[in-house]
Amino acid sequence: MSVIYPEESFEITGAAMAVYNNLGCGFLESVYQEALEIEFQRRGIPYKRECDLEIYYDGILLRKNFRADFVCYGKIIVELKAVSALDDGNRAQMRNYLKATNLRL
Repeated sequence: MSVIYPEESFEITGAAMAVYNNLGCGFLESVYQEALEIEFQRRGIPYKRECDLEIYYDGILLRKNFRADFVCYGKIIVELKAVSALDDGNRAQMRNYLKATNLRL
């Protein structure tokens, strides 16, 4: 299995790990979100924070949208979770976001 957008993924993961290594665990998602924004800025990672993404049903734009924590490089959704482990609900949420927006990662 190959990594989608390997260079961009590596940069985003590095920024996230820097935040985790600095703050550790136990904070609210909003704290990690603010810290990750600082790290994105430091590393020159292009991003939009808390941006609304459109959802389509059968090719029709829905009035309801969702707000991603970040969209980096205009093509990668970054959704933060302050949990000890991801569960099936978290994974399903992300798969649905990708499917609804036609983004790949």
